[in-house]
This record gives sequence, C-alpha cells and structure tokens, in this order.
Amino acid sequence: MKLTVIDQSPVQPGSSDTRPAPALSAELAKECEKSGYYRYWLAEHHSATYFSGPTPATLISHIASITNRIRVGSGGVMLSHYSPFMVAEQFRLLSTLFPDRIDLGIGRAPGGGGLSSQALAWPGNATHGELYSRQALDLKSFLYGDMEDDHPFKNLIASPYPDYNPELWMLGSSGGSAALAGHLGYHLAFALFIAPTGAKYDVIEEYLKAFEQAGHTHDPKVMIAVGAYCADTQEEADYIASSQLYKKTIQQTRGEDGPWISPEIIQDEMTRFSPRDWRYYNLLAESFIIGTPEKIEEEIALLSKYWQTDEFAFLTVTHDFESRLKSYQLIGEKLTIS
Repeated sequence: MKLTVIDQSPVQPGSSDTRPAPALSAELAKECEKSGYYRYWLAEHHSATYFSGPTPATLISHIASITNRIRVGSGGVMLSHYSPFMVAEQFRLLSTLFPDRIDLGIGRAPGGGGLSSQALAWPGNATHGELYSRQALDLKSFLYGDMEDDHPFKNLIASPYPDYNPELWMLGSSGGSAALAGHLGYHLAFALFIAPTGAKYDVIEEYLKAFEQAGHTHDPKVMIAVGAYCADTQEEADYIASSQLYKKTIQQTRGEDGPWISPEIIQDEMTRFSPRDWRYYNLLAESFIIGTPEKIEEEIALLSKYWQTDEFAFLTVTHDFESRLKSYQLIGEKLTIS
C-alpha cells in the first residue's frame, strides 16, 4: 500500500502541545514518514477559524526540508484563485529544490467563503470554477511545454530547469472532475470523504476511459481519500472520531459551526440528539473507517479490491493532536510496515 496523509492543519483545542497548528503539521509529517507513509499532502483553506493552512506551497517547502523520503504536496491548491503560471513557477521551484518528491494536487473548490474569494482576487474579479478546465490545461502546459501555438503565453518559461516537475494530481468527488482529470492526463485523487454515499466505481471508469481516449503516454494513477480514525480498541476509535462526526452533524442538521468539542462533552450532547441528528451522525460514521488497526486493514483491503487501487489517503481530525498522531501511526505501521 502507498499511504497518504491529507492534513488540513486543524486547530485542535484539546492538545497538550500548544504550538500553532502548522508547527504540529510539521511534527506529524516527520512521524508519518517514520511510519511508512508515501505522501504528505497539505490542504488549502482561507479565512478559516479552525483550519490554519492557507498556502500549501509554504508548508510544503518547510516540511520537505525537515523530512528525507516522503513525497510532499498539495491536497490541493484551489486553482480558481490563482494564475496557472504563478502555480507552475512555485511548484517548478519546489521540484528543483526537492527533486522527485513534490506533488501538485489541484482542486476546483474555493476553500473558503465568497468574501475570501473576492479578497484573493482583489482588485480583479473572483472566479468560481467556471475557468477551472482552462486553468488546469494551462498549468500542465506551462510545466510540460506543450502550450498551443496560438496561446498568448506560449513563450513563457516557468523556470530555467524544465526537467524538474511535480507529479500532477486532480482532486475530485464527482464524475465531472474525474473525466476532466483523465482528459488532461492528471492522476486522480477521489475524495470519498466529501461525497461518501452513492460513490461508485463508474467514476473511476470514466477517468480511465477519458485518459485512454486522450492518448496519454504515461500511466494513470488513482488514489482514494477516506476519513479514518484508528485506536487500540473500537470504543476508543469511536470516541476520538466523535469530535469530527458531531461537528459535521450539527453543521448539516442545525446549520451551526464551531470548534471541535472534546469527546467527553460530546457524549453528553448526543443524549439530546434528534432522530434527524442521529440519522446523519450514523450515516457519516458508516462512511468513515473507524476501528482498531486490524479493522482498518480489513476495510482497506475491501476498498482496494472495489476501487482497484493500492493508493489511499487518510483525513483524520480530532479534538487533540496526540490521538490524531497515534491514529496515523497505527494505520501506517499496520498497512506499510507489518
């Protein structure tokens, strides 16, 4: 198995380590490298109270400099905010500094609200994904030198070192993104944790079909990204997962947003759940992988067979850093070392 960490750099109020969340991301990356993870990806969020990673490229540079083997990348750069040429320059530079270790994953979502999108584009006008296909094509063209002859930026170079490139990935949670990734020749990271219900292998078939029809000469890659919580016992895994499950549930059923609450408090709060709350909470819990290392191993084996891939990414957000670190360590040691 090739395992990836998706790190949203969450602000975890229950941590005994009081360093800022980006510093804890660096600590997590070092430990996950020891546990056998193959990739470490940083997410992008803007004007966020509970996530602290607005610029993946900055954290990528730092984490790549304090690790030795693990690939480091974005999961992902929210391309609608940026010039493809700027992103190409950033990641060509990162690839030059850290050869064969940089991944560039891109996504269509804004990673924040409408006001933050306007601020990022100011004094220009924000885009909302309507130019994403063109941006993704231009980004790849800047990096690989295959811009159309009549493109106004054809003669631009992203850096003097054209042989240093990141591995290109596209994040998606639908068939549309998968087909676009295949058409343009990106590898596909399918975010099962975003759309956990109803996702079928048809999406991967769309990707592979589009990839083949486009005539790309390199091989496609598929990664499945899931929410995961691992502990020594099932009860403990359910306990640490409850912070994220509760937060997502009240966001969906009550429209309430807030910090991650301690599992101890949540056990009491859940006694006042409505039937609607319980339905959503249980549906969400069933879509995540929650349990002991042995259970995680069994469920990943089933997912690997269904999705026809040996690449998996794990998103884990808990109330405290220590349980989050342990969850990643247990999964890594079970799936990559034992």
